[in-house]
Amino acid sequence: MTEKIKSRLLEIVPGFLVWLTIIGLVVLSVVKPLWAIYFIIAFDLYWVLRVLYMLVYLLSSWRYYQRDAKTDWFTQLKTLDKNYQDYYHLIFLPTFHEPLNVVELPFTALINSNYDLKKFIVCLAGEERDKDNFLDIARQIKEKFADKFFNLIVTVHPQDLPDELPGKGSNTHYAARQAQHYIDQLGLDYAKVIVSNFDIDTCVHPQYFGCLTYKYLTQPNPTHASYQPIAVYNNNVWESNPIVRVVASSTTFWLFTDLARPERLFTFSSHSMSFKTLVEVGFWDKTIVTEDSRIFLQGLVHYQGDYQTVPMYIPVFMNTVDIGHFWRSLKNQYKQMRRWAWGVEHFPWMVKQFWFKNGAGRNIPLIKKIYYLWNQTEGVYSWATAPIIILLGGYLPLFFAPDFDRTTALFQNSPYVLAFLMRLAMVSFIVIAVLYTLMLPSRPKHLTLWSYLIMVLQWVMVPATLILFGALPATDAQTRLMLGGRFRLGFWVTEKK
Repeated sequence: MTEKIKSRLLEIVPGFLVWLTIIGLVVLSVVKPLWAIYFIIAFDLYWVLRVLYMLVYLLSSWRYYQRDAKTDWFTQLKTLDKNYQDYYHLIFLPTFHEPLNVVELPFTALINSNYDLKKFIVCLAGEERDKDNFLDIARQIKEKFADKFFNLIVTVHPQDLPDELPGKGSNTHYAARQAQHYIDQLGLDYAKVIVSNFDIDTCVHPQYFGCLTYKYLTQPNPTHASYQPIAVYNNNVWESNPIVRVVASSTTFWLFTDLARPERLFTFSSHSMSFKTLVEVGFWDKTIVTEDSRIFLQGLVHYQGDYQTVPMYIPVFMNTVDIGHFWRSLKNQYKQMRRWAWGVEHFPWMVKQFWFKNGAGRNIPLIKKIYYLWNQTEGVYSWATAPIIILLGGYLPLFFAPDFDRTTALFQNSPYVLAFLMRLAMVSFIVIAVLYTLMLPSRPKHLTLWSYLIMVLQWVMVPATLILFGALPATDAQTRLMLGGRFRLGFWVTEKK
């Protein structure tokens, strides 16, 4: 069997498992409805226990978040034996078609950082496909901000380069190679350059770079680690519609739970790492959609398992997908979730790197390979199937059961059991709703107090959003990978306003 056929079969596996589960549940509900009821009750019980278990991690992360956001990390940094002034921050801000008022946001946040701005090398990375618009914006950005930093670099990623997928990965790959030439001219030690790859709407917390540098300098092996902050979608939260707010907050609180479990934490969206590491692993992958999480796996494989993601309980603030148009915003939300779910493309890559004959990660300890592959596979599988089984699956056997089965105690009591389990799971969502409210920025003056009531009532939509913007886009992504060819996803740039 050729490598190409093996790779294609691996791409089929995740989608096949999802559809096998969905079709199997329907068939079981028709053929053996009581068996289906037993399975769904057991599955729901497992997930309720899992949700309550994850709530413990969420509250643990929340405690660290409250502590770290109030810490003066720049002052803490000055107490270390290592001199922070020996280190520079290389910050990438890739952009495509964004207007000036969006591009200005991260720069304004940077200059408000509690850090020495003369240690910042900022790279504004545009695309040749948007050259005229980008260069005009870059000129205005340089006029306003260039003198604030050590340097502000502007790069234009050429279009139609061979072996590239247009998107953030290929843009930052090109920009990082250009920045490497500049760093070489300065004669800087790669290990003393800390890279941050941000989305263009990423506004850092004032303590972000102090915390990042402190973590880097106190890490036993800082070049064998990525550094992951909390993504909080608060930039335009008051102007966003309630559905988009609920979906965006689910990402934030998912990150909260994973930050408390760094052994399973991947990089996501905006993240940081050593420039030495970035060069050694070959920069961000320019051929895929989900380069943000792949870069962690590149480090894991390159260093034969001796790589980790260090949690940072400091937020970076980003935009929701709301652009002021209700239905278009919902469409964009679906596309964004589907793009994130395209992280399923890591599954065939991981198997090839871990177990194929020429795989670079074959010498990673077996337990670690199994652990990371299981986390990746189970994560994308549950993303697509769990909401459907929990919220819809319980109705199937009740609908298809014959009259004889309807007289059993199990059938009669199953709706009450399932309803009880769902109410128990809602405890977690109530906690999340409270924490979410505490994280909100100040209410704009033009909005009334009724806006707070909507912020509370929006959480009744959680079951619907879990399916419409969770299970469906995840199933869509895995099905597209399974079908291959013209169904494969390219990089979709989220509209920002």
